[in-house]
Amino acid sequence: MAVSAVRHFIFLVMAGFALSACSTLQLFDTFAPKDAGGVLAERDIAYGPGDRQKLNVYTPKDGADGAPVLMFIYGGSWKEGDKDLYDFAGRAFAAQGFVTVIADYRLVPDVRFPAFVEDGAAAVAWIEENIADFGGDAERFYLAGHSAGAYNAVMLAVDPQWLAAAGVSDGFVDGVAGLAGPYDFYPWDTDVSREAFRGADDPANTTQPVALITADAPPLLLMTGTDDTTVKPRNVDALAAKAEALGVPVTVKKYEGVDHVGIAGALSRPFRDEAPVLEDIVTFFNSIAG
Repeated sequence: MAVSAVRHFIFLVMAGFALSACSTLQLFDTFAPKDAGGVLAERDIAYGPGDRQKLNVYTPKDGADGAPVLMFIYGGSWKEGDKDLYDFAGRAFAAQGFVTVIADYRLVPDVRFPAFVEDGAAAVAWIEENIADFGGDAERFYLAGHSAGAYNAVMLAVDPQWLAAAGVSDGFVDGVAGLAGPYDFYPWDTDVSREAFRGADDPANTTQPVALITADAPPLLLMTGTDDTTVKPRNVDALAAKAEALGVPVTVKKYEGVDHVGIAGALSRPFRDEAPVLEDIVTFFNSIAG
């Protein structure tokens, strides 16, 4: 099959990415070429007692010795997703030299806010305690996420109560990259958000990153596509403006012609030339380390 035909097939598969349909993602993760420089070191490590509280660890193929650590949180409207379907992302970051963790978390309707954020915090606590066993340097720890996962990642960074409750050291997160995340979406504008955050106390002030960020937040890389109609770019604009006003280092990347699906797809080898998403994340985190 010609390269163009392969790309066309994968594009059709990726068309379901925004809704995170598991069957569609399974096809993509199965057939899309992956980075050979990253390997799955261990699967299904428990970071909590629940069936959805397990994680996978990826390492550089040639091994890690004091490598920086990255936790990637997938999206899916807080109601769908599976860590095993993001093998392409785990291997991509590992191939760039990061010991990479991808964790499952509890989903709606079994739970609602803040359970999925609490699970992220518990996974970070596991990383702080155990990642050295995989060659990771817990002193260089970064968060990244896409869509609902970007929300979870940014919440962990801007609202310190969640990591503190999990026993994570103060200031543990060195930087965050959010891909097409919702950060300023109250009053709820979709059935998805209404369901995920139903019952939250004082939601305008307890669920919105734009309301919670303080001057103590770590550096932020906020990324979006100009054609994203699922999580509109105004979310990035609002959080970036608030961060700048507080003196928080913030970098904004807007990719022309890229939509909600495409910004995550650009992490994969077949679509990496659509937007330099992986390169920008790696450059950003390396700049913090430098």
